[in-house]
Amino acid sequence: MTLGPAEKGVVRTQFARFGSQCRLYAPLYRQVTLTALREALIGVPPAPEVIERERALAYNDVVDAWHYYLDHDNHGRGVVLIGHSQGASILMRMIQDEIDGEPVQSRLISAMLLGTNFPVPKGKEVGGTFRHIPLCQSNTQTGCVITYVSFRANAPPPANSRFGRVKDEAMAAGCTNPAALSGGSGELHAYLPAGMGGNIVSAISADPPSWVTPPQPIDTFFVSVPGMLSAECVSNEHGSYLAITVHSDPGSTRTHDIAGDLVFHGIVLRDWGLHLIDMNLAMGNLVDLVHQESKAYLAITEKK
Repeated sequence: MTLGPAEKGVVRTQFARFGSQCRLYAPLYRQVTLTALREALIGVPPAPEVIERERALAYNDVVDAWHYYLDHDNHGRGVVLIGHSQGASILMRMIQDEIDGEPVQSRLISAMLLGTNFPVPKGKEVGGTFRHIPLCQSNTQTGCVITYVSFRANAPPPANSRFGRVKDEAMAAGCTNPAALSGGSGELHAYLPAGMGGNIVSAISADPPSWVTPPQPIDTFFVSVPGMLSAECVSNEHGSYLAITVHSDPGSTRTHDIAGDLVFHGIVLRDWGLHLIDMNLAMGNLVDLVHQESKAYLAITEKK
């Protein structure tokens, strides 16, 4: 439970930008490490009892942090819960246990549960995972969920995909497009890591291509690529996912592609999609959504 470069890197990459809209609280919790992930990738997963014990540790850490926050820091304010991958899975369970249908649900502005499979009944916005908390359908809807898993539009989830599918045949993996919550395609406002060197995912992702031609040094942590990326929720035989299209301009000196695929021993693992940059792809959109949702939430609470 010691704050180190890895934890600081995740906060900087996936969370810090929300500080333009919110007070930020980022609890430390015990979680699966990159070492454990690499072992799983080579077929050496931990024993089931170890997995169960470690999941319980992580969950209890987060629930304890939630209770502490409510008791000491919340003061009745609205809350946006944000998690990716492991964090999103833990938040799903915590919302089920602690928030869904409880009085504190009235403080939920939204829950951003990204990079995880979020089951909802096919063709519906609520049910399955949560009983009373629906998928977000507009930028001013509050008390709802924003969720997606991202894949390249030209590399959809394969048959062995880890994301975009759920076990229950009556359910589908929820997908809400942060660039167009009401449906259809929208432009992504991405903040992509300028370089993977020193980044939390450096050991499991290919380095990004040169951002411009001829190559020039980049002295910022992030790069924005206006007009280059768009997204649309897609549901087909491959699953339900956020399809990312890269719009390349052959005459431009800007890069014609992005990095973000998980690479292991030089092989792109298609079953992971763009999991490593789920949040980076839509970071600007997500921050804008928090701004609009918070404004709508405050208008509602002021009327009460």
